[in-house]
Amino acid sequence: MTKQKPKEPTKELANPYEPSPREIAAVEAFFARKEARSPGPAFKVTQHGDVPHVAPDHPDLPTAGMLLMQAVGTCDGDFFDGLTRQLVNASAAGGKPDQGALNFMLAVIKGIEARDQMEAMLAAQMAAVHMQAMVFARRLANAEHIAQQDSAQNAFNKLTRTFAAQMEALKRYRTGGEQRVTVQHVHISEGGQAIVGNVAACPPAGGGTEKKEPSP
Repeated sequence: MTKQKPKEPTKELANPYEPSPREIAAVEAFFARKEARSPGPAFKVTQHGDVPHVAPDHPDLPTAGMLLMQAVGTCDGDFFDGLTRQLVNASAAGGKPDQGALNFMLAVIKGIEARDQMEAMLAAQMAAVHMQAMVFARRLANAEHIAQQDSAQNAFNKLTRTFAAQMEALKRYRTGGEQRVTVQHVHISEGGQAIVGNVAACPPAGGGTEKKEPSP
């Protein structure tokens, strides 16, 4: 007669997590934002023998091509093919396409929501500059002597300044070069009453003083 092993005590199932109202609102905002974005697919890198092959990760290539072109702000197939090759080369590691880095650069362009080919090229350059800045940030963190630290710091500073300049260039391009500055000001009337209003300053095209809107 075999002895039966005593039954192990059953563990009570943990109660499912209940998100807070703020967390629920954040999750809903996340899905709403995701729904509003372009559905362009990512890229997939596969090996055909010794040759890497890059293609959209989508069951239908013609549809994938149109979705990706829409996502990067173009309807020109030649432009898209050229930009894709440039992204593959810029993201390559060890002479081979890096799927993660390639899709990161593509995500940057999608996130900027390029509206035309000029913005797509600028977005691609911004992605490349950011990637290199992070390379030198890592080198700076791992510098073993002053020469390495100075070299990495100089490169990192140049790249981050370039990125900031690219951000400003994109902003100017999208606004047609117009700059509008809002300045808060306070007037104290003769009776001692403070009146707060806004000053909207648009630099005149031909120079001169800026125009102020009267306070309410």
